[in-house]
Amino acid sequence: MIAGAVDEGICLLEFADRKLLKSEYNDLKKYLATEISEGENSHTSMLRQQLNEYLRGSRKEFDLKLIIPGTIFQQMVWNELLSIPYGITRTYQEQAEALRKPEAIRSVANANGMNRIAIIIPCHRVIGSDGSLTGYGGGLKRKKWLLDHEKSHSGQAYDLSLF
Repeated sequence: MIAGAVDEGICLLEFADRKLLKSEYNDLKKYLATEISEGENSHTSMLRQQLNEYLRGSRKEFDLKLIIPGTIFQQMVWNELLSIPYGITRTYQEQAEALRKPEAIRSVANANGMNRIAIIIPCHRVIGSDGSLTGYGGGLKRKKWLLDHEKSHSGQAYDLSLF
């Protein structure tokens, strides 16, 4: 994975093979008016620690400062994603309804796809209305792995047998 941070917080956590990674870099350069360079800061160190805890199954909530530049609608969608509890899934329809925009399912799905902070902003917890795995920038195998991982560490039951 590739992480990015500015002085104010984490602005990127993405799979290194994501097809839109270059576009995400360009968006961040534009929104944050900065150049991208290698390095670490206190935010990336904390991210590494918390992500490792999550992957070991000992962390269910992240406590990181996030910087999520985007349109107002995208920010609303991403903030709503943060309210989905660990081990729970929500459909795109349910997410649109939670935003009080039930007609905006496609716009919600598009904003989910533009999420630049994978796992931490849990767009992997959003599934199709029929229970199918759909639309994950990291790939459906990773989405299934993340959902299975959370299920095995949460005690929550949801049916992944459809996959």
